[in-house]
Amino acid sequence: MNLPKLYAITDARLSGLSHGEQVARLCEGGASLIQLREKHLSPREFYREAVEALRVAREWGAQLVINDRVDIALAVGADGVHLGQDDLRPRAARALLGDNRIIGFSTHNLGQAAEAAQMRLTYVAFGPVFDTSSKERPAAVVGLEGLRRARETVGAKIPLVAIGGITPENARAVLGAGADSLAVIGALLSPRGDPAAITRRTREFIALMERPGGVA
Repeated sequence: MNLPKLYAITDARLSGLSHGEQVARLCEGGASLIQLREKHLSPREFYREAVEALRVAREWGAQLVINDRVDIALAVGADGVHLGQDDLRPRAARALLGDNRIIGFSTHNLGQAAEAAQMRLTYVAFGPVFDTSSKERPAAVVGLEGLRRARETVGAKIPLVAIGGITPENARAVLGAGADSLAVIGALLSPRGDPAAITRRTREFIALMERPGGVA
């Protein structure tokens, strides 16, 4: 799978919006792969939010990945799941979801990244690259050097998604350290701005960086 450079992630508490509203605004800004991240709702409430979010994503032609919950992903027919270290193991998730669904897996150190590289994953996420306020108990910051080493550890065949404190200001350095895609939460969903406009500007900035003679 060729991942988009920008991988948007929802956060209802940060944005003050429902997941469906967030997906609509992120898609309006050009996001094509969105992770539905919800740590506080009951399974029933999360299911209802996921149904609406997937409906919106389908209208825009975007792919929707469910964070943590393989059961919710199966129930709503989402495009895949993103799993953490304490969630259902990727091998079991692959057996349930089949060969064609997206399965991403969070890693926070080189040992975990090496193990993930041997799994049947769509992508490996690595981080946090920088300090982040979007997680209540974040793992230790890995930095750009840690990301470079993770790229070497995972190899070239599996996409590497960088996550944690990523903004337009540090995006060039993160891509330069080997990330294929940038997972972004807070920089897109600030309650002080419009997620659609911020997403559009961020995508345009990343595209400009990749052109010869692009922004420094």
